[in-house]
Amino acid sequence: MLYLDNAATTPLLPEVRKVMMNYMVDNFGNPSSIYKIGRMNKIAVEEARKSIAETIGACTDDIFFTSGGTESDNWVLESAAESATESDSAHIIVSAIEHPAVINKCIQLKKRGCDVDYIKTDKNGIINTEDLISKIRDDTKLISVMLVNNEIGTIQPVKNVCNIAAEYAIPVHTDAVAAYGHIPVNVKELGVDYLSVSAHKIGGAKGTGFLYAKAANINPYICGGGQEKGKRSGTENVAGIMGLAKAAEIAQEKLDSRIEEENITKNYITNRILREIKGSSLNGDYKKRISGNMNFAFTGINGGELVIMLDKNGICVSAGSACHGNSGGPSHVLKAIGLDDEAAQSSIRLTLGRGLTKKECDYCVECIKRAVQGLRSNAV
Repeated sequence: MLYLDNAATTPLLPEVRKVMMNYMVDNFGNPSSIYKIGRMNKIAVEEARKSIAETIGACTDDIFFTSGGTESDNWVLESAAESATESDSAHIIVSAIEHPAVINKCIQLKKRGCDVDYIKTDKNGIINTEDLISKIRDDTKLISVMLVNNEIGTIQPVKNVCNIAAEYAIPVHTDAVAAYGHIPVNVKELGVDYLSVSAHKIGGAKGTGFLYAKAANINPYICGGGQEKGKRSGTENVAGIMGLAKAAEIAQEKLDSRIEEENITKNYITNRILREIKGSSLNGDYKKRISGNMNFAFTGINGGELVIMLDKNGICVSAGSACHGNSGGPSHVLKAIGLDDEAAQSSIRLTLGRGLTKKECDYCVECIKRAVQGLRSNAV
């Protein structure tokens, strides 16, 4: 199998599995228990919190463990909405190409009376900061712009967003799920107030993630036994947290070599496809994107059918975000950058993980070429 859908999820790293098994089988104690196995796990969780904080230049007390990126995103948006009062409404600004966790939460918040505005992007998927400025209001409680788009891999000018927001004293949240482990991420350099990360996108386990909240300035989200400083109750997922810490450590150690290796692979595959397949185009900015993301549109075909044909050849790709797959219809991201329904539904995404050999790259390209040709022939 040639797995090229690492933006959907990644295989569990062997080192992570080893760490997690220890806490699932042997050191299984509840961190809230006062006997030794519980106390030791409490210490382990806090050590993991410290090591994770260091990877983004944050204070340890500002890291909160969650079930993943979706929960982290929802938590921040919910907290912003709760800041409204009878005399002061809640206005939230997000980009038009956010993850469904943000987009759909905003739809829910609008039904509850919040105002939401969406920042436009250019044709390459980069947000328009002038449009952002035009949407800021006195009652704006939050700006949320993802650091890297999960579908087209574009890197957003989040630092510029934070500089703009600072002039109005508006907090900024960034969904860094598609960025963490792919580009350097430092909350102080970016200037963000909130940042979301998911473990299973970097070789950790599903159902684990963290939220950075500057100065722990966020409302409680889940009531219960008072875990996570009383803000996110529930027995800690110790195995998942320890696996996340190990995955984060490995991601940071291999970041530079990964970027270099993936850029070579991405450029090779991209150039071959654009050169050898007529009617192909790259969605998103050619340069301002992470090293492991490619998103192509092919005229005259359906992306979902292409995914199925490639699967028959042992190649795993996607027709968009895995989290968008259950909703049907064209990608809201591709629509936001100007593609019509037909073009949006003719697109597939390839996202890299482990290093690929030239032979594997060539096999991938040849399979795509044959599949596209076959689909076009059947459509005639």
